[in-house]
Amino acid sequence: MADSIEMVKIAYKALDDKLAEDITVIDISGVSVLADYFMIANGANINQVQAIADEVMEKMGRAGYSLRQVEGYESAAWILMDYSDVVIHVFSREDRRFYDLERIWRDGTLIDMEEFSPES
Repeated sequence: MADSIEMVKIAYKALDDKLAEDITVIDISGVSVLADYFMIANGANINQVQAIADEVMEKMGRAGYSLRQVEGYESAAWILMDYSDVVIHVFSREDRRFYDLERIWRDGTLIDMEEFSPES
């Protein structure tokens, strides 16, 4: 789990660096075997959504974390990046509201964003 937290910190900084909107981190380790954390954010337009995903993939790769799978990059409505213990979702604003993953995963624990801010 400690490695997962380091992954979240790196991904959070990448999301923040590209001005991702409404970054949410949900600890799902107690309710699912899919991953330890889901990270959810959105961009203002397709170009920003792709730029956010590019930044996450670059920073995670430089830190030595392998991307298992990426889905949705071309359409950039919902890009899913699977890093095993951490799954990162980057949405367009409209698709984020439509899919509402926070509601679906409400049994998980919402993590205080200050814990992952670039200053920590």
